[in-house]
Amino acid sequence: MNNLKAALKGKHALVTGASRGIGLSIAQALLQQGAKVTIAARNQSSLEQATEQLSAFGDVFSVVMDATNADSIAQAVSQAQAYFGAIAILVNNAGQAQSAPFLRTDLAQFDAMFDVNVRSVFMCSQAVLPKMLENSWGRIVNIASTAGLKGYSYVSSYCAAKHAVIGLTRSLAMEVASKGVTINAICPGYTETELVRDAISNIMRKTGRTEEQARAELSASNPQGKLIQPEQVASAVVYLCLPASSGINGQAIAIDGGETA
Repeated sequence: MNNLKAALKGKHALVTGASRGIGLSIAQALLQQGAKVTIAARNQSSLEQATEQLSAFGDVFSVVMDATNADSIAQAVSQAQAYFGAIAILVNNAGQAQSAPFLRTDLAQFDAMFDVNVRSVFMCSQAVLPKMLENSWGRIVNIASTAGLKGYSYVSSYCAAKHAVIGLTRSLAMEVASKGVTINAICPGYTETELVRDAISNIMRKTGRTEEQARAELSASNPQGKLIQPEQVASAVVYLCLPASSGINGQAIAIDGGETA
């Protein structure tokens, strides 16, 4: 553990969508390994609560940012780099899922899924990559989903967006492969977060199932028979950020108990 802490000491990491769930766990894990972490999200009060919680683990700074707005991203990145220096690690965690049968999925929902899940990755990566290339070192980790590796019913726009994230990851990884920067994606299965709790509530409302039955339905997709925990995703992200992980590039790594094996 001490060696890992030394490996990330002094590195500045920006984690989007970090006020809760997977993003919060990733921020904590990076802090525990010695990184200085800027957390970004849209809600000021949620950020303040997260900052207070994370401050026990290391140096943390927060910025209000709308990951779908280029001006907001530019301002947040500028604030973060003024506070902690050049961003060496970017974790594109901001995302959202909406469900509907394909024939009831309108263009507004389709566009929203691409805005928050794909455009945000594109714009945030463009904002921080120049400094990484200038310093010949950087890590970008995109939080995708098993929905980027396979299809699921009733979430066609979300699946399409997450497939696009993986395509973007692979393409950009090839562009920067010889420049000291790696680009990878993590693809969690159903994870114990507010997003999944919302899905459980949706199943209960539409089917009349109990919470236990709805949770069991989602857990059944994992061969291990349980939901993924945010800490499991965070551990994988930390590994990809280590200097020793430089040989891993352009990969989409599933954290799903074997669902996509």
